[in-house]
Amino acid sequence: MTDGSPVPDVTATVLLRALVARLTALTERLDVPHTQVFDIQRLSADSGVSESVVKALLGGRPAGEPDLQTRFLQRFDLLRRTRLKSNGRRYTQQEIADGAGMSRQQAGALINGDRRPTMEHCDAIQRFFGVRAGFLTAEDAEALADTLQRREQELLQQLADRERAVTVAAADPLARLMQDHGVRGIAWRAAQLPTDQHRDKVAEWLDMLLESVKRPES
Repeated sequence: MTDGSPVPDVTATVLLRALVARLTALTERLDVPHTQVFDIQRLSADSGVSESVVKALLGGRPAGEPDLQTRFLQRFDLLRRTRLKSNGRRYTQQEIADGAGMSRQQAGALINGDRRPTMEHCDAIQRFFGVRAGFLTAEDAEALADTLQRREQELLQQLADRERAVTVAAADPLARLMQDHGVRGIAWRAAQLPTDQHRDKVAEWLDMLLESVKRPES
């Protein structure tokens, strides 16, 4: 018998479905390729969730949930495979140990699953690899939802920037001209004119336009 609170799996499924719907609408509005936002491999690397589980969750299918130890080992292995050194090689156990403030033996035991991680271990490893808090421990649906929400914020910022540019262009005739044609476009069109007299007229017109939209100095 329950107390009426939402079942976690159901809540996560509803949240993911809503996120996918909002992201799909944003990709269409911004003309961003759907596959760019819902790149399974990238979502897996960013969230720590395996590609097969990401695919299942995006499709609204249950994917099971590993226990904390199994989840930690999967995410730790993914970090070691995807967060590489500048030379493209993996970090050694000693480098991870030094960076996370533990002994090489402790790092090796955690990597091999011979020791259960503490929250201190998780925090230190997450800081070393530069990932968000909870990367190694969050449940799959929660981790994927967090990554998708970050994608949504990026797209919303793109939309806000685009709408701001349109507003500025609408209020400023010179900005609108530049947005529609660009410097090269205007220069190319002027170059097609038959005489210097015609080109001088273009320059004169641009000077007049600049003067008309010039703001007074503060």
